[in-house]
Amino acid sequence: MQQVFNQTLTERWVMYHGDCIEVLKGIPDNSIHYSVFSPPFASLYTYSNSERDMGNCRSEDEFYLNFEFLVAELYRVLMPGRLLSFHCMDIPAMKERDGYIGLKDFPGDLIKIFQSGDFIYHSKVVIWKDPLVEATRTKALGLLHKQIQKDSSLCRQGLPDYLVTMRKPGKNPELIAHPEGFTSFVGENEPDAPKIERPVPDADAYAKHEAYNKDPVYSHQVWRRYASPVWMDIKQSNTLNRKPARDDRDERHICPLQLDVIERALQLWTNPNDIVLSPFAGIGSEVYKAVQMGRRAVGIELKESYYTQAVINCRSLEPELDFLD
Repeated sequence: MQQVFNQTLTERWVMYHGDCIEVLKGIPDNSIHYSVFSPPFASLYTYSNSERDMGNCRSEDEFYLNFEFLVAELYRVLMPGRLLSFHCMDIPAMKERDGYIGLKDFPGDLIKIFQSGDFIYHSKVVIWKDPLVEATRTKALGLLHKQIQKDSSLCRQGLPDYLVTMRKPGKNPELIAHPEGFTSFVGENEPDAPKIERPVPDADAYAKHEAYNKDPVYSHQVWRRYASPVWMDIKQSNTLNRKPARDDRDERHICPLQLDVIERALQLWTNPNDIVLSPFAGIGSEVYKAVQMGRRAVGIELKESYYTQAVINCRSLEPELDFLD
């Protein structure tokens, strides 16, 4: 294994303290079933003082160049026909830093890098966020009501999150089957429908192009919500505890990915016992949720305080896993 500062190995999960590009070189080809993560947001945030931190790049071009090396390793370790999802957002362009006020298409830039690395663009879903919360937190000029009164040409909509999914070409050797459909729902406002098999359609109604099933079926209603291009039902506050990971010496930003997003992605695109990879593990959200759902997981985190908290978070699952055994 390359350049590992520390590691924690268990039967269900592994957490490495190190640079993800270096650590990934020690992972076998075609061994990962799925990967989900939130990458550094280019130069928007600084996560640590490490020279290996992609968030410390001198320019966006330098960040994208480094990210290309990661994409190559992700392509190598991912199984053919399997998926990779990354959580991101558009990046605000700032007058003092960029010379103008506007937005940068960060998701689009990442998609192009993955495509140049032979990945196939699979899907993108918008995750709704309250613009009032964003306005209160960031004081962004474009969201302030006083700007409406002054000059609305600079006003804009709030910034949603995105979950972008890429696919490695090839035939999936292990099908991700849901023979009973969906028997549970992840998110807020669970669909109110009976958990029954789909009734036989009314042939006459079908022939007349009328509604041929009067009663909704639970799995169909769940899939309707999951298949929506906009997820309005993600609980933003459902995240792992991040406070113990804070480091006053070099901490600028930490924002864990919502557990609802991770769980929904895992429900859609993995099987029990699959190996899930998080190259930017942070405080361990993706690893934690994967293990909790009966998957195996590999996490890599560069920042020591995040790594330590990730191990604590994942170890907190041990009583739950012992009970399941």
